[in-house]
Amino acid sequence: MPVIVIASPKGGSGKSTTAVLLGTELAHAGAAVTLMDCDPNGSLTLWSQRGAIPARIEVLSNVGEGDIIKAIRSHDRDGSVVIVDLEGVASRLVSRAISQADLVITPMRATTLDATIGVRALQLIAEEEEALGRTISHSVVFTMTRAIRSKQHSGIEESLLNQGVDIITPSLMERAAFSALFEFGGDLHNMPAQGRMEGALENASLFAQAVYSRLTQEAAA
Repeated sequence: MPVIVIASPKGGSGKSTTAVLLGTELAHAGAAVTLMDCDPNGSLTLWSQRGAIPARIEVLSNVGEGDIIKAIRSHDRDGSVVIVDLEGVASRLVSRAISQADLVITPMRATTLDATIGVRALQLIAEEEEALGRTISHSVVFTMTRAIRSKQHSGIEESLLNQGVDIITPSLMERAAFSALFEFGGDLHNMPAQGRMEGALENASLFAQAVYSRLTQEAAA
């Protein structure tokens, strides 16, 4: 079953939030999910310690360069999804994880700085594709966006699309419930209400569906 790698050299781009939202939504839909915490900041581990881990989710902490490939392969089994949350640098660990991916997702805030640094993740993917002799599916998702899109956001999106970069819609909006996941643990379906929960639930669900559709298209290819 699929291995999804969340990769960006830019810290604060929303990698861990993306991983938790995707993992919990897929688990809520019935998938078995392994979340691998490869970030020295340990955000996924902290999330898992704040509340009961949702059913069908396993969290592996402190996965390093030496054991990342073995860890992915040992949990890449039928009926399960592996989601790898990486450190915010371009490193050997990141490259090794990308080499095992069925889909790489690069979270990116809609700012020029984030886009400039985030594009380095796409360069890492291209390097691994060349080394492996195969294509690695990859997509960008904008994070912490607002209802009214800025000209900067529109310009960055247009530039990426013109370069042939796949962009996941909907983007992950700036929502109180998303950041509160790391305060309460659990998932959007059982945490105390924060802001407009209906909007947060819909946003997360549609995002997970968009990712799932890319995985099924890749499997059918």
